[in-house]
Amino acid sequence: MPAPLLTIESSPRLPERADAVVIGAGIVGVWAAYSLARRGLSVALLEKGRVGAEQSSRNWGWCRQQNRDARELPMATKSLDLWERFAADSGEDTGFRRCGLLYLSNNDEELAGWARWRDFARTVGVTTHMLTSAEAAERGKATGQSWKGGVFSPSDGIADPARAAPAVARAVMALGGTVHQGCAARGLETTGGRVSAVVTEQGTIRTKVVVMAGGAWASSFCHQIGVRLPLASIRSSILSVGPSPSGLPDALHTAAVSITRRGDGGHTLAISGRGRVDPTFQQLRFAPQFLPMFTRRWRSLMPGGLEGLRSGHETLRRWRLDRPTPMERVRVLDPAPDRNTIRLTHERAVTLLPGLKDAPITAAWGGYIDSTPDGVPAIGEIDTMPGLILAAGFSGHGFGIGPGAGHLIADLITDQTPIVDPRPYHPRRFAGFAAGQVADF
Repeated sequence: MPAPLLTIESSPRLPERADAVVIGAGIVGVWAAYSLARRGLSVALLEKGRVGAEQSSRNWGWCRQQNRDARELPMATKSLDLWERFAADSGEDTGFRRCGLLYLSNNDEELAGWARWRDFARTVGVTTHMLTSAEAAERGKATGQSWKGGVFSPSDGIADPARAAPAVARAVMALGGTVHQGCAARGLETTGGRVSAVVTEQGTIRTKVVVMAGGAWASSFCHQIGVRLPLASIRSSILSVGPSPSGLPDALHTAAVSITRRGDGGHTLAISGRGRVDPTFQQLRFAPQFLPMFTRRWRSLMPGGLEGLRSGHETLRRWRLDRPTPMERVRVLDPAPDRNTIRLTHERAVTLLPGLKDAPITAAWGGYIDSTPDGVPAIGEIDTMPGLILAAGFSGHGFGIGPGAGHLIADLITDQTPIVDPRPYHPRRFAGFAAGQVADF
């Protein structure tokens, strides 16, 4: 069953020209298009399926600074401000609110890691509170358990994955941009080595700037134009219950299970980091670069099945621009959730929060998380193809930092002072990626 998602109407006609074309209408793509449209550029936003239908509607909905990689933290902080301002600027509702995020633990090592992050966060002006055992028990009283400690990040929050990307896409259209669902981008045309057009299944759009925000499809698309982008897709499994009793936390993380209150009053349930790796030829191609990450996460990542091969999003096959592509065969990645993970997640959630015992399971779904070897997104212009801006590999963090990523992309395109330092995100770092390189936090 696919995750819940708000439906919006597409623009009636594909433009012949645009100042910028954004490929992929997930959360990063819609925010990039919105940021460009606010600066007066004509923008065409292309989506092979539905706006937000893949991982952007299949995540927890967390918008956090807590425990971010040091390279991502500035973008996370800026993104929270942009999430908050969006409703007033656009009149659209993404469901965003700063409810605070609660982490609870009985593991001394985990608590020590959170304390180290708290000390680091102070140096960059981010507030997070370590909780004593008594404070953790009070904030986590819905669990009915004692806890050694925890952490509470009061300025962090959540948005609604079912409506966020569609709401931003509607704001793009209100600013004069166009949104085209069911319109796959098949490839690019170049003139003098520079991007000059996007070829779609519905026609060609002349443009000098293209943003590739294709999520799990980005690496196979880049492969068509000779750009090497190391991505690996992790298949996650999530379920929702509802309606849930009052008094449960809005957003709670424990090592066993994490929960998030949904806009409909129910909760989303998930096990952090748990997923399956469906083998594909792309996985094998980039295996040496991902070995450190897979080694560190061997307890939570399990071998998958044939879902990845069947979906075609990691194909190494070359396709023609005048024929249907794999994106037109599979409009929306809707992989089967792992049944054992769904069962285990629900069992753990009911054990943690007995108030969920009578809340019915309303849906369960899978999703592909596009990951880079170091867990930090690839954002920047491709050196070998001027005019092509890459925005992919958000490694499960794209929903929360989507607004900041979109703003940064617009900064780069319009030659404005970047909202954050763009250098840590540039994809050229993968050319010399060392096997032992891992994220800082």
